[in-house]
Amino acid sequence: MIKLINTKNIKETLMNNAIYVVLVALLVIIVIMSPDFLSIVNFRNILTQASTRIIIALGVAGLLITQGTDLSAGRQVGLAAVVSASLLQAPNYAYRMYPNLKQLNIFIPILLVMIICGIFGMLNGIVISKLHVTPFIATLGMMIIVYGVNSIYFDRPPYGAQPIGGLDPKFMKFAQGSFNIGGFIIPYLVIYAAIVTLIMWFIWNKTKLGKNMYAIGGNPEAAAVSGVNVAKNLIILYTIAGILYGFAGSLEAARVGTATNNTGNMYELDAIAACVVGGVSFSGGIGTISGVVIGVIIFQVINYGLAFIGVSVYLQYIIKGLIIISAVAVDTRKYIKKK
Repeated sequence: MIKLINTKNIKETLMNNAIYVVLVALLVIIVIMSPDFLSIVNFRNILTQASTRIIIALGVAGLLITQGTDLSAGRQVGLAAVVSASLLQAPNYAYRMYPNLKQLNIFIPILLVMIICGIFGMLNGIVISKLHVTPFIATLGMMIIVYGVNSIYFDRPPYGAQPIGGLDPKFMKFAQGSFNIGGFIIPYLVIYAAIVTLIMWFIWNKTKLGKNMYAIGGNPEAAAVSGVNVAKNLIILYTIAGILYGFAGSLEAARVGTATNNTGNMYELDAIAACVVGGVSFSGGIGTISGVVIGVIIFQVINYGLAFIGVSVYLQYIIKGLIIISAVAVDTRKYIKKK
């Protein structure tokens, strides 16, 4: 009888953690095919690439906890990247979007795009909370709007739709630089991601907004009856998410050294997938900061690993899609069993 119970518990555990089993198996295959994958350099590269994704995912995760989502996240990142890059091109670059613009302090455009994306996030929150449009449809519409705005801004005379390059060296160093502590190199991007993570941890766990976020995700009607201003809290959460996208977009432009209107494309899907892998429930009310960070890193390890062993980009999309479906399926199964 004990053996039967143990067997049942083992099967239950495997089913509830199936996505992790698959991801670990995938990682083992990558390491077997290319043992060089396990190196400090690769680990540092993974953390560097994951840093901007962590900032984006932390914005998306709060919305998922409220039973919402944000399909416009990637396009907002792209808008922030294009605007910040266009305002921070080197003075001696021949193809500047604004030839007569004086060299700006790098923080001015960064703050500007954070405000712009914060406004788009606020509009998402207003449409969802005041007009009662479902988050999927509201953010889908905003995704298209933001992409249109970004494309109009990007495709401007005299140079038209060409990648924005020649960025200010100070701006690029802001994202590409690193600290050397006792021979161990820590990229600036990792520091920025860590700071944002601490801020969001504090908001989620130590503020009224964080408590309300979980209450809304658990049961919006009950939260409203308990005195929670659901509309106000949703607007604030979507605004914070937009601000994070703006910051991440400017960092992404500086990290890559260029930007186009397609920068950030599909980033929202990676963020959503990483959040679900990290334990954020689509059913709402469940999720932790540590889980989101771990989910992003796991997902980035798989992304980097597949590229490292030369897997086709198109096949990578298929694998990502399967991971997303599997993660949501496991999450849904847990939720159904609890009811």
